[in-house]
Amino acid sequence: MRLTYVGAMLAALVTLGCPFPDRTLGNGGFAFGGGGANGTGPDALAFTVQPSTANAGDIITPGIQVTVRDSLGRPDSAFAANVTIAIANNPVGGALSGTRSVAPANGIALFGDLSISRSSAGYTLLATAPGATSATSNSFTILVAP
Repeated sequence: MRLTYVGAMLAALVTLGCPFPDRTLGNGGFAFGGGGANGTGPDALAFTVQPSTANAGDIITPGIQVTVRDSLGRPDSAFAANVTIAIANNPVGGALSGTRSVAPANGIALFGDLSISRSSAGYTLLATAPGATSATSNSFTILVAP
């Protein structure tokens, strides 16, 4: 059998057997992975700017960033659901203030006005979004306001 026939048959088999027909037929390329609705698994949230130490009642700076990543670990710019943030570990009953639900831009949700009302060590935040696995931040401290 000629080598060109073998190559053509192999390409046809790969195209027919691919679980992502929109990737092989729609754009002329082959799918090796992905995320969200077109990929191999769900998106995942990740804290890419962790919360830092702040005074009670003051805005936590720099702003906390949560990235929506596809199954290959890349930011999912097509993700449209809001990312919501809440206190996961709350040692003394502090209240989280600020904008707690944000639409991501290019796969990144920026929380630039969050504050916590009571001082303590050991706070963590939880980021959630429909269609994505949640993420928990590193532990951080809120200090007594001067």
